[in-house]
Amino acid sequence: MGRIELAAALVACGVVALLPGMAAAQAPAASLTMAVGAPITSLDPHYHQLSPNNAVADMIFDGLVNRDARDSNIPGLATSWRAVDPLTWEFKLREGVSFHNGNAFTAEDVAFTLHRVPRVPNSPSSFALYTRPITGVEIVDAQTIRLHTATPYPLMPTDIANLRIIDKETAENATTEDFNSGRAAQGTGPWRVVEHRNGDRIEFAANTQYWGGAPAFARVTYRMVTNDAARTAALLAGDVDFIDQVPTADLARLRREPRITLSETIGQRIIFLGLDFSRSGATPFITDNDGKPIEPNPLRDVRVRRALTLAIDRHAIAERVMEGASTPSGQFLPPGSFGYVPGLEAPRANVEEARRLLAEAGFPQGFRITLHSPNDRYINDARIAQAIGQMWTRAGLRTSVEAQTWSTFVGRAARTELSAWLIGWGSSGSEASNPLRNLVATVNREKGWGASNRGHYSNPAMDALVDQAMVELDDTRREALLRDATRLAMDDVGIIPLHIQTNIWAMRRGLQHQARADELTRAQDIRPAAATPQH
Repeated sequence: MGRIELAAALVACGVVALLPGMAAAQAPAASLTMAVGAPITSLDPHYHQLSPNNAVADMIFDGLVNRDARDSNIPGLATSWRAVDPLTWEFKLREGVSFHNGNAFTAEDVAFTLHRVPRVPNSPSSFALYTRPITGVEIVDAQTIRLHTATPYPLMPTDIANLRIIDKETAENATTEDFNSGRAAQGTGPWRVVEHRNGDRIEFAANTQYWGGAPAFARVTYRMVTNDAARTAALLAGDVDFIDQVPTADLARLRREPRITLSETIGQRIIFLGLDFSRSGATPFITDNDGKPIEPNPLRDVRVRRALTLAIDRHAIAERVMEGASTPSGQFLPPGSFGYVPGLEAPRANVEEARRLLAEAGFPQGFRITLHSPNDRYINDARIAQAIGQMWTRAGLRTSVEAQTWSTFVGRAARTELSAWLIGWGSSGSEASNPLRNLVATVNREKGWGASNRGHYSNPAMDALVDQAMVELDDTRREALLRDATRLAMDDVGIIPLHIQTNIWAMRRGLQHQARADELTRAQDIRPAAATPQH
């Protein structure tokens, strides 16, 4: 057990101790100003399954299970968990924890949270996937809760880690807007909301009674600065202390800057292209070369999808557009993840084979297509889309690229208005079941599957493999099933994977940051360089 894991275990057991090399806690510094590159769409922790929202939710709330920097499960509001029998998971809850409003945390709050999650109205990407296997919630006592399932469910602790616990008394009749106003945003986390200016900033104050130890800063300003150049300029000018999504164009300069420190790690976010499978007839942004709709939908022909993926030079994008800050990929997750498929590499560009496949599918002269993309959400998102547009055009597809703000883009994608689009997914739990169930599983509201499957891809054979994996308690057999499901989805081009992002943050010298594989930008991961990391 490493030092971080041992420290977490000691805290979980209520042991107060200092390990070798650990210093005593220091008084909080005055303030920290952060600038993040993606807007926060809601403070409701159950409304929109989106990494920027999850990062802020982690500052305000806790889960029963939290995750460390490598995305492994660690104790949160639950100090321990175990499978009592194949159909029952038991969680022992942390004692002496209070919400920001002073209410005591109990099993009633957990039961209420699990009831609320699948019932949040108008969720653009629901968290219901993580509660669907639960058939019953049993409150044993104030500090013990049992979750019952119809079938064995090995992923319960991993799935539960995606759900932040809220105060029943405060949130019983609260709407998402009540959370956004701050009124209902009463968590047990290290920070409490002072003010929320939608799309601009969130002001936080330290929760000095936090069960994990007082935060390193008394106040935090969490600014949303979506313009890359403005974010870097603000850091260099001293207007902010810390930025995420460091622009690749600024990396070389910042590495040479003595006043700046960088923090980086390989991430778990796949940048990929989604495709419209929802229409058997014409899809709205594909026409023939004269501008007439094409029926049936060409994207439902696997030869066309394979042509699209083979026309893309992923290595050129990684080297020239991303300037080395990404790894080309042919699947959902990076090496070392549970369910990663050895040997399933990023396809090498082959324009001639792409042209041959298009001709075989009945399009020797290609067709017109529009590729949509956000221009303020992912690192170099619009530039990547432009590069792909040029590559598709070279393969015989007359491609237009339309990039727009994330808020506009994601609404259109959710309403299935697009034909092809660039988007990203940050997996949680370092396991292939997460992207499989969210991105390519057949949309099924009852199961909670396909919550972010905006193209409505469906592959019953793949679904069956994921179904088997979800009840398989043997890790070796479960991983084999997930690998087989991934191979099926990739061979069928259910999505077009492009690359895994490298997560890079920059800060003024004098601060230190624990880089996270899940890319979440949280104030609790930053502290004065001389201070002890929070565990």
